[in-house]
Amino acid sequence: MFTEGIQHTQQPIVTGTSVLAIRYKDGIMMAADNLASYGSLARFKDIQRLHPVGEFTLIGAGGDMSDFQYLQHILDNLMIEENNEDDGHKLGPREIYEYLSQVMYARRSKINPLWNSMIVGGFKDGKSFLGYVDLLGTTYSSSTIATGYGSMIAIPLLRKAVEGRETTLEEEEAKQLIVDCMKVLFYRDARSLNKFQIGTITEKGITISDSMEAPTDWSFADKIRGYGAQTQ
Repeated sequence: MFTEGIQHTQQPIVTGTSVLAIRYKDGIMMAADNLASYGSLARFKDIQRLHPVGEFTLIGAGGDMSDFQYLQHILDNLMIEENNEDDGHKLGPREIYEYLSQVMYARRSKINPLWNSMIVGGFKDGKSFLGYVDLLGTTYSSSTIATGYGSMIAIPLLRKAVEGRETTLEEEEAKQLIVDCMKVLFYRDARSLNKFQIGTITEKGITISDSMEAPTDWSFADKIRGYGAQTQ
């Protein structure tokens, strides 16, 4: 009798969209909205997609939310094991970045990937770090990173404002830039939500804001053919 054996999910089910992150004068700033979509249904509107790892690292994830929950679980276990060692060494963002790249590549090699695109940001020993890891184990580091739809329409805005100013960009200006990009994503990405959180990682530690909304103006839509009550 033929059997197909153990079958794994080969497509994401409940998903999150873009995550944005930049380097600025004092550290790293990251943002993600609170929506998890079930296909095209905006199903869960209070999901936190930013997750602190230890004292120096923050990760943000797009893609399948159950896979992200699994990654949160193994990272929390990793930090417990490291703490139990009590050897005076604490994992920083670069170590978490390398660990995640190995986890993602190992699962990809088993043809059972964790369906996520993640940004790893952190600040340790006076230096900030920002890196990207995806379901294939692909990695790179940059001063501006975005996942999902943000990698297409937010990255040009982030690069224009940040590149060459990583050591002079003030926190308030960085926050306004992130909010503006989240607003653009809400206008253009059908899987996004105008409810998001911003996380910062500096020498003072990790801070994740309460959910916030960006002011929006939809009056421009009246000029779009087919919108509202227009018939011609």
